Amino acid sequence: IEKITQMEGPNILRLKGIIALKGDDERYVIQGVHMIIEGDHQRAWKDGEKHESRLVFIGRELDAERLKKSFDACQA
Repeated sequence: IEKITQMEGPNILRLKGIIALKGDDERYVIQGVHMIIEGDHQRAWKDGEKHESRLVFIGRELDAERLKKSFDACQA
């Protein structure tokens, strides 16, 4: 996330998402505006809930493929 905000920060108008961290029993929720990103554990994953990361970017001139490749490289 830090690398992406450094590369794309001025073009990111809004960012929201849930991140599934390997070995973590809680959902990690992030939100941000431009280069200011905050995150915190929200709650435990519910039984049967799929542990997956989901992010939404709202911005201008964002390279969707580059963003996807950056996140794919982080998968554990």
